Amino acid sequence: MSIKSKALAGATALGMIAGGLGVAATSAHASTPSCGPSCINFQNAHSGGVLDVFKRIARTGQPVIEWGNSYIDPAEDFVPEAQGTVHQFYKAGLVSAAFNLHYRHFWTWELEYAPYGANTGLCVGTTRTAGNGVPISLQPCGVSAKTLWVQDYRDRFNGATPLINGSDNNFSHPYVLTDTANGLRTYNLTKFSNGVVYDTQLWTRI
Repeated sequence: MSIKSKALAGATALGMIAGGLGVAATSAHASTPSCGPSCINFQNAHSGGVLDVFKRIARTGQPVIEWGNSYIDPAEDFVPEAQGTVHQFYKAGLVSAAFNLHYRHFWTWELEYAPYGANTGLCVGTTRTAGNGVPISLQPCGVSAKTLWVQDYRDRFNGATPLINGSDNNFSHPYVLTDTANGLRTYNLTKFSNGVVYDTQLWTRI
């Protein structure tokens, strides 16, 4: 049974989709014409780079990096899929109680690599359970919480939000997608003294 099937057990799929990401209303700025309006990407508030699959290779473990926003680069083609609420995944035994305590009503979703609109079955995820310094790469979709992401709207700033990995087990300082000098990795959410999240951890859906 896939990760989504487990979370959907006993739930009404139609109701979940109706409360999803609203992807249809999102402009696909970082995707090829072939990928079309179903594609989205995320742009980092610090670097301005977007998610990109290194050398365009679709294989498990292939690094996901940042690159300049492009309309012709298939390595930037990603298709999102809403997977359910954090609480549904908690009831299915796929996320921790601490994660559920703080984000139970938030939506989880996956970002599948789809060059020129062709699904690969590989999603943006962590190589292991999220922690400080864990690299981001392509991982099989629908297998574990490592490919689940949650937009933390409570820490939104100028329209950008942190992206919390679903395998997170640190409820007080969640592990989020971070732009570092050593590439994309997960690190504890960090804020300035005024409460604003570091811009290296803020992402805008485009």
